[in-house]
Amino acid sequence: MKQLLKKLALGIPLLASLGSFGQEVSKSAKPNILFILADDQTFETLGALNNTEIRTPNLDKLIKQGTCFTQAYIQGSWQPAVCAASRASLITGSYVWKAAQYTEKANTFDKNAPKNMPKYKVKRTTPAGYWPTYMKAAGYETYMAGKWHIEKKPETLFDHLGTVRGGMPTQSEECYDRKFIEKTPDNWKPYDKSFGGHWQGGKHWSEVLCDETLGFLDQSKNSKNPFFMYIAFSAPHDPRQSPKEFVDMYPLDKISIPASYMPSYPYCEEIGAGKSLRDERLAPFPRSEYAVKVTRQEYYAIVTHMDYQIGRIIAALKATGQDKNTYIIFAADNGLAVGDHGFMGKQNMYDRSMRIPLIMVGPHIKQNSQVDEFVYLQDIMPTAIDISKAQKPATVDFNSLLPLATGQTTKSAYKAIYGTYMGTQRMIRTKQYKMMIYPKANLVRLYNMEADPFEMNDLAGDPKYTPVIEELFVNFKKLQTEVEDPLDVTSYYNNFFTKK
Repeated sequence: MKQLLKKLALGIPLLASLGSFGQEVSKSAKPNILFILADDQTFETLGALNNTEIRTPNLDKLIKQGTCFTQAYIQGSWQPAVCAASRASLITGSYVWKAAQYTEKANTFDKNAPKNMPKYKVKRTTPAGYWPTYMKAAGYETYMAGKWHIEKKPETLFDHLGTVRGGMPTQSEECYDRKFIEKTPDNWKPYDKSFGGHWQGGKHWSEVLCDETLGFLDQSKNSKNPFFMYIAFSAPHDPRQSPKEFVDMYPLDKISIPASYMPSYPYCEEIGAGKSLRDERLAPFPRSEYAVKVTRQEYYAIVTHMDYQIGRIIAALKATGQDKNTYIIFAADNGLAVGDHGFMGKQNMYDRSMRIPLIMVGPHIKQNSQVDEFVYLQDIMPTAIDISKAQKPATVDFNSLLPLATGQTTKSAYKAIYGTYMGTQRMIRTKQYKMMIYPKANLVRLYNMEADPFEMNDLAGDPKYTPVIEELFVNFKKLQTEVEDPLDVTSYYNNFFTKK
């Protein structure tokens, strides 16, 4: 264990010595942009944000060196693969339902939707461009490696490519057949390379991605052009695999279950996150506390393993002499429940699935700063355009994070967060409240997020909160119009009050 902790610290002295990122940058030089994207990482998996169970030393150092956005969200998805929708929205800069028009080949509602729900047919319009296209136009040399998972082929967008991965690693049947019975041998181990997954090819995908990133950084030091790097980890997406020494860092007796733990969510089938959903098949129903602990153990381990690779990348950035003129942006494509409210996946509107880590470091970015205003993951795309000094295209719906990260403003462009999942869930989140609408169940749920951050006390049935719900619904309808949401939820909303 001591040897592993020394390995984990490998990137820390280099990272700690960076001082203030970008303070020596020439005013005439365009800065580099290094964008690192994790897969399925919830906002709670950062040690620097008071999670004493997990070790993320390199991400924690980034937080101290820059600005952490603590209220960063995604908008959701029109399909079960939330990551695909989230990434399509990121690459096009389009609100989620607009991104569906650019990327999907068929209608987007599933069998769990109410029978009278209109089918949503994509319009197949063409956006003005994609993120790497904009960066190339601004004079950047572009590089991509790792997970892609959207319809547009990356070789048509980037100048250079490393290994491009698909939507997720191949799963073995044993991974879906785990019993999670305490003191009983498991038929699947996260460090057993014979099960493939992240180990396919013999070397862990996170390590392959890191090695390729180091190669491009070494090459780019001699380039006359600034670089834009899109580095997309497949971790910590399941199968949650990592070397044994990382798993051993997290003894089960040190792993807690979430405060919102429950054996099963009462409306999981109605909202399209039931027993047949792939993500939810990774643990038996009902969920046992032991199953949740083992899953979180393996989840923490693969996050820490990825963090170690990030430390290597940032150390190499300094070693190549490019750190002072580089913005580093780290985020995840969506969160993950990992036992929250009885879920294992991310196909729900609770914060552990919708809320993500987002860190930004670079020239003039405030250090050791936290921004508690609402932002979206997809704001990173216009942020990069802002950094490049190019004009944001009219087709880009989101907003640059630079004013918040540099202290030019303390107010977000968003007064509320919009959330969607296929035809079965809708959500609005304000600073104080979150309201969910479940059309198939004719159900409304309401949580006071300030008093109840774990979303455990549903207030929707209390008549004194009816005015709150009514105001939230008015604002939600405005958000629906803005994002071009095709589903009118008015009748389902009204049916909830009729039932009461």
